[in-house]
Amino acid sequence: MNILEMRGICKAFHGIEVLKGVDLTIEEGEIHTILGENGAGKSTLMNILTGVLPMDKGSIVFQGKRIEHPTVPLTEKLGIAFVHQELNLFPTMKVYENLFLCREYTNRWGTLKKKQMKERARALFAEMGVQMDPDALVSDLKMGQKQLLEIAKALLFHAKLLILDEPTTALNNEEIDRLFSILRRLRGTGTSFIFISHKMPEIFAISDRYTVLRNGEFIAQGKIAQTDGETLARMMVGNSYVSGEIYRHRPLGEPVLELRGLTGHGFRNVNLQVRKGEVLALTGLQGSGSSEVLQAIFGAAPVEEGEILAGGRRVTGQSIHSAMKAGISMLPSNRKENSAIPDMSILENMFVSEHTLSGMRQHISRKGERAGYEEMRRLLNIKASASDAGITSLSGGNQQKVFLARWLCTHGEILLLDNPTQGIDVGSKAEIYQLILKLAEAGKTILINTLEIGEIQKVADRCAVFYDGTLLKILSHDQIDEHTVMMYSTNAVQAMEE
Repeated sequence: MNILEMRGICKAFHGIEVLKGVDLTIEEGEIHTILGENGAGKSTLMNILTGVLPMDKGSIVFQGKRIEHPTVPLTEKLGIAFVHQELNLFPTMKVYENLFLCREYTNRWGTLKKKQMKERARALFAEMGVQMDPDALVSDLKMGQKQLLEIAKALLFHAKLLILDEPTTALNNEEIDRLFSILRRLRGTGTSFIFISHKMPEIFAISDRYTVLRNGEFIAQGKIAQTDGETLARMMVGNSYVSGEIYRHRPLGEPVLELRGLTGHGFRNVNLQVRKGEVLALTGLQGSGSSEVLQAIFGAAPVEEGEILAGGRRVTGQSIHSAMKAGISMLPSNRKENSAIPDMSILENMFVSEHTLSGMRQHISRKGERAGYEEMRRLLNIKASASDAGITSLSGGNQQKVFLARWLCTHGEILLLDNPTQGIDVGSKAEIYQLILKLAEAGKTILINTLEIGEIQKVADRCAVFYDGTLLKILSHDQIDEHTVMMYSTNAVQAMEE
């Protein structure tokens, strides 16, 4: 039995069609994945379903009743909840306060019934199989617990259909397994889920059925058990899909980055040399120290001991500006929090770092910046209507290209990329892989932190595997595979030796 039927959904912005007669059906008690590139129409379709945007044409039927004009209060009342990738929690408030925010239990005089809210929270967590203290501050929770708290908020008020947008992006493997276990348990009670993700292994691990969108059009729907990742990827991006090996061996130059006994928060005694034109991947389980090392190199985190040499010279000052002056650039993870300046245009976002380095100049050359923007737009294949459009008007993949262009505009020779394809579709990923190799061939030295082994195999000359803050092993390109990397990431090698 279908809990949701969306038929012929159409939507246009400023005369440009972004949804062209899309159909979507969700069955009761199923986990249904929606697949598509960034800009395929997934978010627009979900915003129409939850009443954030009005549809131009089409029909929505939920639990057998037609919704003529969806609004956010109406869809919430009906039992449709949207758990966004960017969590909507207040870190300085307690767990139970976030859970009941704007829906508090009160007596007839308006006094809060704190005891009853905490008891209801404990009962709900027990139903979900989650261990969480209602009195804990949200700021003290792990990322996986925060994700489960968002889901609990939806379930507290009897959500029947939950939309989960990239729910595993910031979770480690243990947290993902726990989340999936809870989703399966809730599915067994009749709750339905729309699961939005770009991670194929997770899609095949948790989903029952799928729907593929491309360029605002419905492409296909079917059972996950009757397809494979290659087929889904080709449906998502059409003939532009790039698969398989793209890595290219090439001669490397002299060492341009050296870490000597580098110690800081989350890592210790890291010794490393990276050569001109080399792509070095850093990896390890969540919290292994690989991301923290990149932050320390860029001056975004303090160095307690050791030194960093760039181009043969010691980087002093331990600040981002010092790193930038030494020719080091960094694309951080979580583009919404750490990269995007939402009130600025695409052009302003692109050149904001260059302005920091050229701060002594009295004037900004808009003509020069527009010429630079056009050059970067062609180089990175940025799909944007105009340079003065807001950065938030772009899809996630195109935003990431703008932020990469931001650092290319500073002309740094050492580029640090922390999870550069996080939340990006397979088509945009392929473009970024090709770009990384093109930049390396042009002489850029690139360090990329990622948990995706397939990504490492496509671009890396070597792979530095971290475990518990220690650089445990450096693998050559030919040694990189899932089994070997996981053996060192979990330190299973030492366990076997013992």
